[in-house]
Amino acid sequence: MITVGVPAESPDEPRIGLSPETTKKFVKLGAKVLVRSGAGLRSHFSDEDYKSAGADIVATDADAVKAADIVLTVRRPPLALVKAIKPGALLIAMIDPYADADGLQALAKTGASLFAMELMPRISRAQSMDVLSSQANLAGYKAVVDAAAAFERALPMMMTAAGTVPAARVFVMGVGVAGLQAIATARRLGAIVTATDVRPAVKEQVASLGAKFIAVEDDEFRQAETAAGYAKEMSEDYKKKQAALVADHVKTQDIVITTALIPGRPAPKLISKAMIESMRPGSIIVDLAVERGGNAELARPGEVVEHNGVRIMGKLNLPGAIPVNASSLYARNLLAFVEPMIDKKTGGLAVNWDDELVKGTLIARDGAIVNTMVAGRAGVAAPSAAPAAKAKASNGTVTPEKNDGAAKRPAPKGGKT
Repeated sequence: MITVGVPAESPDEPRIGLSPETTKKFVKLGAKVLVRSGAGLRSHFSDEDYKSAGADIVATDADAVKAADIVLTVRRPPLALVKAIKPGALLIAMIDPYADADGLQALAKTGASLFAMELMPRISRAQSMDVLSSQANLAGYKAVVDAAAAFERALPMMMTAAGTVPAARVFVMGVGVAGLQAIATARRLGAIVTATDVRPAVKEQVASLGAKFIAVEDDEFRQAETAAGYAKEMSEDYKKKQAALVADHVKTQDIVITTALIPGRPAPKLISKAMIESMRPGSIIVDLAVERGGNAELARPGEVVEHNGVRIMGKLNLPGAIPVNASSLYARNLLAFVEPMIDKKTGGLAVNWDDELVKGTLIARDGAIVNTMVAGRAGVAAPSAAPAAKAKASNGTVTPEKNDGAAKRPAPKGGKT
């Protein structure tokens, strides 16, 4: 029998890596499940919910992890907690592997096997494990809802005896999973929606949701996508032409939602101060890339900045603002990843270290960083025979929730109104 341990997250993270639903499924697989008391409360999962599902409730985070074979968290846990995990146990989380290299090395040296769910390979078999897509989908929805609440005007066109209320204009920049859901949500609310992206493959998806695609469609644009479905870095000449087109378009928009990230790089600046100043007072910008520097020039992490009457919303962790759904989806992602690691006959841990999903997400094992891309960023050499060494380069270059490879995903259903 294996033991699955779930500690509480940090005070600023309301999500959890285990739901009562997935608890039942782990127990059915023969696992013992330990959950820190109160760990699910911010996702509205009570201790009684977990008990009813078959989990044991323990008093401290250390009690939840010290005997665990698998530890499930949302964010990278603190070093003190990882030191309490027995060597060789699997720690599965959104590790943010390119941040705080020294801290990551310290975690690796504990001997725990560290898996970064953000690095999940973009293949069909892994879609049910894709935490970036599940969380980005909710972020795109919440961005539109927050913008609509702050806008102080109606989104749909309304015909009244006193006159017509015009429909709001929403512009989505970056058409990944978050962007597609933002388009679908804004369309459901009755807005006139336009969208832009440098990947030509998303043009059809934008149109399928009832929005208009805006881009400089030259030869460079037609080749602006990697084999993995991510946006390429564009030339300076293209950036200038696209910026001119976007600047002319932005001045007429009521709400702008930016989601653009280039894998492994800071967020590209798409909205300049001059563009913000061209917008009408009362307009809203929601910057979903603010954690990586932001797409809007004046965006600040965790703040709402007002400039010339335009509000730039830089809220962090939008999926965490919908914790019940975000935790439920994330927990299913983790279960889908872990289930093949459990031997159905013995109930023991049986990790296939040669599986491409394991190799793609594994970043540390036996006290060392083994993912070559992560090791390069951390300034250390990965062992040449490491399980991650043969993983495709694209597995090690994925950025957090917003950069989500939507060209490889179906558009959200129900987008047309």
